[in-house]
Amino acid sequence: MKKNICKRPFLFFASITKKIVNIYAKPVVVLLYHRVTSLKIDTHQLAVTPENFRDQMNFVKNHYKVLRFEDDWSSTTEPSVVVTFDDGYADNYYEALPIIEDVGIPATFFVSSRLIETQQEFWWDAVDYILLGNWEFPDKFRLIDETYGHIWNTKTECDRMIFHKEIIPLMINIDVIRRNQWLKQLRDWIKLKEVVRNTHRPMTVMELCQFATSKFVTIGVHTHNHVCLSAISQSRQEEEIITSKRQLEGWLNNAINIFSYPYGGKNHYNEHSVNICKELGFLKAAANFPGQAHRWTDRYKIPRNIVRNWDIGEFSKKIKSFWYI
Repeated sequence: MKKNICKRPFLFFASITKKIVNIYAKPVVVLLYHRVTSLKIDTHQLAVTPENFRDQMNFVKNHYKVLRFEDDWSSTTEPSVVVTFDDGYADNYYEALPIIEDVGIPATFFVSSRLIETQQEFWWDAVDYILLGNWEFPDKFRLIDETYGHIWNTKTECDRMIFHKEIIPLMINIDVIRRNQWLKQLRDWIKLKEVVRNTHRPMTVMELCQFATSKFVTIGVHTHNHVCLSAISQSRQEEEIITSKRQLEGWLNNAINIFSYPYGGKNHYNEHSVNICKELGFLKAAANFPGQAHRWTDRYKIPRNIVRNWDIGEFSKKIKSFWYI
């Protein structure tokens, strides 16, 4: 209790300071979405229903100035919002775009290029399909890995939920080769073939090219394999970012000069990642931790505020709170 009491004056002072700063230096709040669709199961809370998304976009349009991610925000004189998406799911084209165009709000979509090319599911969706499906499961799963080995109980649904909760963060922090090996072990374990569900697939190259023709859409780079950059070497980071940039530019016949770090937490990229973005001439790079963007914000570490499937009442409260994070 004493610790909480001691923190209160500091938190009060910090809140007042931010309010004063926001009066004289209007902030930009960047929103982060992933999907716009209706899912029966949304383990990672990535999907916003079309109904809620339309309400959210109308609220943003009616209450704030809407900027593009690639814009120069330094002369902003009023509270502003930027809408961004990560990954490149097909529902961005089929369900999010019609709403964005109808409401008249620009949005930036950061795309991982390899899955667009190969038409595979994102690895976390594949793990969900394997571990949360209605299969006959063995009693245990033994992971065979060069640096990490573990045995999980998998007999009951509760066991598998614990397994799922523990293996996801482990798979975030490994390179793509090991990640694919782990996925193969999981599929072989219950004798499943790789599937690509229409509800979880990425855009195709053709869909991406058509998608990018909208005047409301800006495409950004999100690496080739959607890999945690801090988990790989500097040379592999360069390969991931350069390959994706070149591939997207080749498909779209257009220069791409903005980037977002996969996963985007402060531990998911490092100074090598930042320096590569600078050397490649990216104007900005987006992260994934809450906060505001001001004139003095590092343009290669721009905070974003993730949006969940909130109804308009909850969304209006949340977006107002973003001004004082």
